[in-house]
Amino acid sequence: MTGQIACALMLGCVLATAAHPARAESAAELISHFRQEHGEARVTRDATLDRIAEAQAQAMASREQLGHEVLGAFSSRIAPSRAGRAAENIAYGYDSFEKTLQQWIDSSEHRKNLLLHNASRIGIASARDASGKRTYWAMEIAGDYEPKPGKRGKEPLVAVKRTEPVVVKRTAASTNCHIKIMSLCI
Repeated sequence: MTGQIACALMLGCVLATAAHPARAESAAELISHFRQEHGEARVTRDATLDRIAEAQAQAMASREQLGHEVLGAFSSRIAPSRAGRAAENIAYGYDSFEKTLQQWIDSSEHRKNLLLHNASRIGIASARDASGKRTYWAMEIAGDYEPKPGKRGKEPLVAVKRTEPVVVKRTAASTNCHIKIMSLCI
């Protein structure tokens, strides 16, 4: 079975909205399965990301507007997660998470977010508009800061004081200078 067929079969799992913890965990499992098929690590539910996703889904549903900026700038909204890297997928229309996930998988930009490198945490939520006819979805995915190559962890910086005097050797040209203008000796 190819990865996409297996993923499509797994999308048939019983799942409704992130309002139910067991179902949201299933959503995280579906995303983890998709990520693993594409060489990325599993993700686990994160309470802070769930709250951020819930606030975003509720804001979009109450305003009946799909948009990343409905509740404010993404960078401000994601800050409480203390993530080093993060992304957000949003959608509306489908009642089931399986169909919403497939929509994200089929979209190149949303797919990139689902496969965010070194992501480890996820938050998922949905909310219905006032009429109850349209479901809005928000998914937050995040990972920690990565150490820069050649750097060692979070060790403190240390300054070293030199105890021996620094000797500057002078050349004959530098000692015979009477006037120096822009490194020109006269």
